[in-house]
Amino acid sequence: MQPPEPGRGGGGPSNGSWPNSTASKSHLLRENYTFSAYYQHSSPVAAMFILAYTFIFLMCMIGNILVCFIVVKNRQMRTVTNMFILNLAISDLLVGIFCMPTTLVDNLITGWPFDNTMCKMSGLVQGMSVSASVFTLVAIAVERFRCIVHPFRQKLTLRKALVTIAIIWVLALLIMCPAAITLTVTREEHHFMVDTYNNSYPLYSCWEAWPETGMRRIYTTVLFSHIYVAPLALIIIMYARIAFKLFKSAAPDRGQGEPEGRKVSRRKAKVINMLIIVALFFTLSWLPLWTLMLLTDYGRLSEGQLHLVAVYVFPFAHWLAFFNSSANPIIYGYFNENFRRGFQEAFRAPFCSRHHRHHHHGPYAPRSHGRGILFGARNRVFAQARASDSPPASESGPLAPRRTGVPAWDG
Repeated sequence: MQPPEPGRGGGGPSNGSWPNSTASKSHLLRENYTFSAYYQHSSPVAAMFILAYTFIFLMCMIGNILVCFIVVKNRQMRTVTNMFILNLAISDLLVGIFCMPTTLVDNLITGWPFDNTMCKMSGLVQGMSVSASVFTLVAIAVERFRCIVHPFRQKLTLRKALVTIAIIWVLALLIMCPAAITLTVTREEHHFMVDTYNNSYPLYSCWEAWPETGMRRIYTTVLFSHIYVAPLALIIIMYARIAFKLFKSAAPDRGQGEPEGRKVSRRKAKVINMLIIVALFFTLSWLPLWTLMLLTDYGRLSEGQLHLVAVYVFPFAHWLAFFNSSANPIIYGYFNENFRRGFQEAFRAPFCSRHHRHHHHGPYAPRSHGRGILFGARNRVFAQARASDSPPASESGPLAPRRTGVPAWDG
């Protein structure tokens, strides 16, 4: 990436000579100017970040595109549950496209390198993708709960499922509107970036310009409760009830042979294991990022601690949240026989079709997460540090936490 043109955005140095001038240096010191490195990390550390993010980006793209392909191509796969899984895969793809590259760039360099439109659109799309993913996971849990715990109630129709998906995206838009409205790009006064050639550049930040600092904290808390705590609680409750129901019916029927009864028990135990893995995976993947976001808003960290958290801890927390979206298709592929079969049928693999009646070996299946990203972690920290110096404007990166994956199965 090429650094921005020196002097970008009025009022900055017209060239890169300021740091080389003794007179300018004394002037800068008197005016309390701050200089930050243009690149946040050394080349080896930056290369490690790039490889790690590229890995999960490719996983996310390949896995979730396969999920979409399987559901769309095979008419028999267009069930209610699979429509929700398709929606999850789409939201995960949006997370991969709009969250992962932007977050990687934001974690590698200081400041915001894009324009105001990208600031608003990136935050809105990221937040909506993550929210839609989480809400869809809840919808899957509720739909499976109805089918297994209350099998004689009226089933959800395909049309109602599509209406539910539309409502999910509307709710995702509504909950992220405040972030989109308040997101703006501003120039950081008295703060410049310096590249390896000692050239200085103005520092720009993409942040949520709330009228009062407390409003940002309230919004972060609302997002935390509605996109993490409440959905997680519902998912755990639904799947716990499902697991209890399956466990109660795991014993073989009297008229059923003992070997057949054991097979049924093993299949049901596998379903329970899948539910536990998905719930734990979702919880652990998003917990570090939400913890950091709440810590930067409510914790009284020193400037050094804030810098350490923003530069090193946030990138890992983002990566872990994104990894949830990337790995969900693998979880579905491992546990979901319908998607393994769909993968075989989609590609007409001869070596699979010979054993089709007994073995299904499809690598990937439905989707995952989401977005999970806290957008502009360093800008949030900048705002926190500034807020401690001056009462006005608090800044924070729009949190677009994301989604995660919970498996579903048919039948």
